[in-house]
Amino acid sequence: MTENRKEVRVWCDGCYDMVHFGHANSLRQAKALGDYLVVGVHTDEEITKHKGPPVFMEQERYKMVRGIKWVDEVVEGAPYVTTLETLDKYNCDFCVHGDDITMTADGVDTYHLVKAAGRYREVQRTAGVSTTDLVGRMLLMTRQHFKQGDSEYSVDREPSKSMGQDRTARSPWTGCSQFLPTTQKIIQFSDGKSPQPGDKIVYVAGAFDLFHVGHLDFLEVAKKEGDYLIVGLHTDPVVNRYKYGNHPIMNLHERVLSVLACKYVNEVVIGAPYEVTKDLMEHFDVAIVCHGQTPIMPSEDGSDPYIEPKRQNKFKLLDSGNDMTTEKIVERIILHRLEFENRNLKKEKKEQAAYEALIKSQKKERTE
Repeated sequence: MTENRKEVRVWCDGCYDMVHFGHANSLRQAKALGDYLVVGVHTDEEITKHKGPPVFMEQERYKMVRGIKWVDEVVEGAPYVTTLETLDKYNCDFCVHGDDITMTADGVDTYHLVKAAGRYREVQRTAGVSTTDLVGRMLLMTRQHFKQGDSEYSVDREPSKSMGQDRTARSPWTGCSQFLPTTQKIIQFSDGKSPQPGDKIVYVAGAFDLFHVGHLDFLEVAKKEGDYLIVGLHTDPVVNRYKYGNHPIMNLHERVLSVLACKYVNEVVIGAPYEVTKDLMEHFDVAIVCHGQTPIMPSEDGSDPYIEPKRQNKFKLLDSGNDMTTEKIVERIILHRLEFENRNLKKEKKEQAAYEALIKSQKKERTE
C-alpha cells in the first residue's frame, strides 16, 4: 500500500532576505507536511517594488536557501503573488506560509489565490525574529536583544549606547527579540546523528553571527575536509570581547539554530571555549581544526587560541573564496540607513493596519 503512495510536493516562497532561523523553522515545518520541498525565491526587483530594498542580492539569497537542510529544490525568480499556475508548473500539491501577513505594494494578500482554491496550509511563525527586526537591531545598534530582566548578557565597551530601544520594531510581528529557546526546538533542528566509526571529524569555531553566505561557503569547504563537521559557538560575552561594540547582533540561542539549519553542519557545541584545547580535541575525537581567512584574535592572556591543534599539526586555514563578513552586512545597512528605516516603517504601518482589521473582523464575528 505505502509503495503506491503519491509523493506530496510542497511549495514555499518568499524573499528569504538575511536568512535566519525563523525562515529555517518555517521551511522545516513545511517539509514535515510532505515529502519534497520546493522553495521559490523572489528577485531583487520584485522585493524592492513591494517591500523595499533587500539587504542581500538575489544570487546570495538563492544560495542561502539552498544551504538549508530541509530544502530539496530552489526556484529562482518566483512571482511575488503565488498563483495556481506556479503550483501546477512545479507539480506542488499546496503552498505553505507562516501565520503572519504578507502583502503586495497595493495591499493585496499575496496568497489570496491559493487560499481561495483550498491549496494553502499555514505553519506557526517563529516568534521573536524577522528580517525587519534584525535590520532594526543594526540600525539602532541596540542591546535590547540580549537583555533579560535587569541584567545584560554581555559586556559593553560603551555602556551609554547599550540601552537604546528598538523603535523600528513595534508591529505585532516584528517585536524586539522575544525568542525563547527550548530543548525541543534544538532537537527539531538537529539531525541527532553521531559520527560513524572511522569518520574524520572536523572542528571549526566562531561567532557565526547573522548567519550569511560567507559562513555558508566556509562551512561547505570545511565539511570537505572530513566526514563529520562540528561547529563550536562562542558565548555572547566572548564574542563581544573580540568583536567589541554591539556584537553579537544575534544572541547565542539564535546563533545555535541558524548554524544547525545549515546542511553542512552535523553538530554544534553551545558556548564552546575560545581556546581549542587538548581536552576538547580528545573529547570530540577531532582529526582537524579549521579556520577561515578572518583575523584570529588572541585569547585574554594574549596567547594563540589554536596553539594546541597547531602543535599536533592538525590545524588548517581555509579559503572559501567568499570575503563576506557580519561587519560588511552591518556596513550595508548603515550605508542605506534611510532606505531601510523607511522600509521598516512602511512594513510596520501595513502590518499594523492589517492586524487591526483582523481583530475588528474577529470581534464582529463574535458579536453576530
